[in-house]
Amino acid sequence: MCGIIGYIGKEHPKEILLEGLKNLEYRGYDSSGMAFKKGKEIQIVKCVGKIAFLEEKLQNEKLIDCNIGIAHTRWATHGEPSEKNAHPHQVGKITLVHNGIIENAAPLKKELEKEGVKFQSSTDTEVMAALINKYYKKDMIGAINKAIKEVKGSYALAILNEDEDKIYAVRCQSPLIIGVEKNGYYVTSDIGAILSHTNQYVLLGENEVVELTKDGYSITKNNKPITRKVETSTLSTEDSSLHGYEHYMLKEIMEEPILVDNFIKKYINNLDALPDLKKYHDIHIVGCGSAYYAGMIGKYLFEEDGLRVDIDVASEYRYRNIIYNDKTLVILISQSGETADTIAAMRKAIEHKVDTLAIVNVDGSTIARDCTYKVLIEAGREIAVATTKAFIQQVLVLSLLSYKINKDDTYLEDLIHLPQQLKVLLDKSGYYKKLADAIYKQEDVFFIGRKVDYAISMEGSLKLKEVSYIHSDSYQAGELKHGTISLVNEGTIVFGIITDDEIKDKTISNLEEVISRGAVPIYVGIDDYGYENQILVPRVNKKLQPILVVPTLQMIAYYVAYKRGCDIDKPRNLAKSVTVE
Repeated sequence: MCGIIGYIGKEHPKEILLEGLKNLEYRGYDSSGMAFKKGKEIQIVKCVGKIAFLEEKLQNEKLIDCNIGIAHTRWATHGEPSEKNAHPHQVGKITLVHNGIIENAAPLKKELEKEGVKFQSSTDTEVMAALINKYYKKDMIGAINKAIKEVKGSYALAILNEDEDKIYAVRCQSPLIIGVEKNGYYVTSDIGAILSHTNQYVLLGENEVVELTKDGYSITKNNKPITRKVETSTLSTEDSSLHGYEHYMLKEIMEEPILVDNFIKKYINNLDALPDLKKYHDIHIVGCGSAYYAGMIGKYLFEEDGLRVDIDVASEYRYRNIIYNDKTLVILISQSGETADTIAAMRKAIEHKVDTLAIVNVDGSTIARDCTYKVLIEAGREIAVATTKAFIQQVLVLSLLSYKINKDDTYLEDLIHLPQQLKVLLDKSGYYKKLADAIYKQEDVFFIGRKVDYAISMEGSLKLKEVSYIHSDSYQAGELKHGTISLVNEGTIVFGIITDDEIKDKTISNLEEVISRGAVPIYVGIDDYGYENQILVPRVNKKLQPILVVPTLQMIAYYVAYKRGCDIDKPRNLAKSVTVE
């Protein structure tokens, strides 16, 4: 959520910043803005709504001739979406943009108001600008250091000072990197914002302050110089191309077979590169949203392997009184590697000196850097807010980890054929469109399943509600008669996910229960039960079965949202990377 880009160099920053903001749209936002600097003049342009509106507004403004600028997409936290609450914010000599949340903004604001500061917005960000302005006495780095010692919470800041032709930046619990290029330097919350200009970047550590000029940059922490190496991103601008697809969500679903194939080829003869979970007695799996549901699948797989497994959403885990021992492993699943609650859960585990394993998509992210072990899911850049290919890759990693614990004869043979089977399922778009025709006018949809099928149901339900705005919920099939079945009416759509041979008859009975009350069933499974609406997937090793089932539910969610005319890649109120609690 929210995005930052700043530029200082040889060119006017307008087009560079606009392109960067467009590349950051996937993160979720409700307003945007820019600030340009020349001499002591700082010009701010901002508006509510899409970046296209900001672009139009910029065309009608006479912009100052300059080579320094910062820009931002805001996802509202403190204060409604409005032009006055949009970033950048200016107080005195200081203008800045901010990702994150200043948790003690209210008491700080009261103190600053007593000192005569008059605030123009409802944001915590303006408080940060006022605080730096308060401490600025011709020493910008000193002012920043004093300000960050007073605040609690998370922040990534790009800062202008009217006295200097520089950009300053600092971060804490929110991602920020420096981009390096021969014609200038960048500060951004996401390498994807600047990939068309450079793939060279420098990671910033917690509370390290960077000072950028058109000729270079320097990093300090507590006023002591810091040296950091220049990294090279493996992402490319190709990841941002739609390649003829109408939406990124569909493109990213259709990429799943090749990504699965590439991952299999990398690890099938190199399992030693993956951590060995057999030495641990207790496994804790932590994630948020879809990452949590991937972890649920992992829990069922690892329990079948004889391990003791707990799973929790990160926002709950971080506050629980967890009992650790020297044989505990905490697995942290996050596409971005910057999910705020998951980072907090990781830090809790590290404080207790237990091993941690990161399953992430972004190398160099906070979680990837700080965990004992890491496995990169290698999904490429995922732009649609609702995750698809990254989820499949997360499950594939968990499946391989499970196989390494408890090897069985059929797994490798089925693994080799998995990409082609997945492609065949994804090629049935006509059938998914037909099912979408039966669903898109509904206002309530339910998913049921048992054991791993329940975890699959959770993810299928989430995808549908994320992108189509239909109220959708998932339940353990056995819980239906404990209250849930009262919600079933004539014509209610109920998905039954059934892939587990041991309990399939029980789930079929549950599906028949809702049919007898007027529900319209959509069966998804491995055996043909003769339902009018059914999706049959090939029977494979149970460690791999979810990888064939979930993409069919992703396709249905996509086509339902398409029929409803939704903004599929950028669902309302959602953000790709949730970097605040």
